[in-house]
Amino acid sequence: MSRWTGRWIEQWDPEDERFWREGGGRQVALRNLVFSVLSEHIGFSIWSLWSVMVLFMGPEYHVDPAGKFFLVAMPTLVGGVLRVPYTFAVAKFGGRNWTIASALLLLIPTVTAAVVMKPGVSYGTLMVVAALTGVGGGNFASSMTNINSFYPLREKGWALGLNAGGGNIGVAAIQLVGLLVIATAGAGHPRVVLAVYIPLIVVAAALAALYMDNLTAVSNDTGAAIDAAKDPHTWIMAILYIGTFGSFIGYSFAFGLVLQNQFGRTPLHAAYLTFIGPLLGSLIRPLGGRLADRFGGARITLWNFLAMAAATGVVVMASQQKSLGLFLPGFIALFVLSGLGNGSTYKMIPGIFQKKAEAKGLTGEAAAAHGRRLSGASMGLIGAVGALGGVGINLAFRESFLDTKSGTPAFVSFLAWYGICFVVTWAVYLRRAAGPAAGAEQSAPTGAAAYAEV
Repeated sequence: MSRWTGRWIEQWDPEDERFWREGGGRQVALRNLVFSVLSEHIGFSIWSLWSVMVLFMGPEYHVDPAGKFFLVAMPTLVGGVLRVPYTFAVAKFGGRNWTIASALLLLIPTVTAAVVMKPGVSYGTLMVVAALTGVGGGNFASSMTNINSFYPLREKGWALGLNAGGGNIGVAAIQLVGLLVIATAGAGHPRVVLAVYIPLIVVAAALAALYMDNLTAVSNDTGAAIDAAKDPHTWIMAILYIGTFGSFIGYSFAFGLVLQNQFGRTPLHAAYLTFIGPLLGSLIRPLGGRLADRFGGARITLWNFLAMAAATGVVVMASQQKSLGLFLPGFIALFVLSGLGNGSTYKMIPGIFQKKAEAKGLTGEAAAAHGRRLSGASMGLIGAVGALGGVGINLAFRESFLDTKSGTPAFVSFLAWYGICFVVTWAVYLRRAAGPAAGAEQSAPTGAAAYAEV
């Protein structure tokens, strides 16, 4: 099979502790992680570009609040769908090669936005250009799949959490850039934001070309995709990821609009606040992975959903009372908890599939390789469905503000969803098995207490 020119690593066995500690495995993995984080970080920034652009859209753009919620939902939809092919692109082209290509693809939505972003542009044009930023959402899936292949199971929670957390900070970063532009140049200069990011995209692609590697062992395996799609755990974890990452990305895109429409904040006032939640949620994601490594991802995820429900209750109360002082800490707590849950849920994925491999009688590297094969394939599907949860959040806000001029009904629906996720986590991954047949060896994931440590 032909390969692109570039750096390829022929042998890679991170589960071998001697190779990992003395053979240079850890250093190579860390180097790839650093530049993966950089590219994914900028990808997230571009994906969330329109959460910032709408703050520049005053009355002269003739777009009402419902239209703006729909506008910021479009990139989430496209990015969620693109996560599936982006996952398999790593195996097709190589992690390094695809990181370069996916970074350069970010130039399309940024350059296009720089051309069209001005008063008088049609709403349809804005929707098309916003949809193009979905390519930034795809970067997450390919980056996570790539880093998943570099790290041993015992360190995946921390590595995947760091990779994703560093990427997630891209949401807060572009919102901070937007704040600085509005505060200094004014709300009439959205192109300054794009002038910052276009050179950064080129730099990220160049650094990936210089310092990242491809793994020959990661080959395009359509059988893995089919097996992952057939496995019920893939879809159960997708439901849980809607609750964590869907919340994070949906709230990140909607926060500024909620502040403007429910509490009457100006674009500048909204920009002062919008970056705080995504920043804290991103920073804590590696901690969620680390806690999951130590105590088990299912346990951390379970109690995290309970805490998210409690924080949502605070937000509902604040929304009814129109209390910004109560609303902000409750909503920021939701960001923090969604970030923590992002780390713990993604740690669960490779652990679940390795448990299933061990239940089939596989041991050692054979079990680890089987787990990497299926978990890498499932991550794209899980990430795609989770991202689509962000679309649901923005559409729920849109309908809520259309019908009641308030976000309260939307928050009530989110509270119910967190309750469902709590029950699912307990029933599938923590409930004590009722009989000797229950556990990882079952084809249906019921009574699976064997997964408590994943």
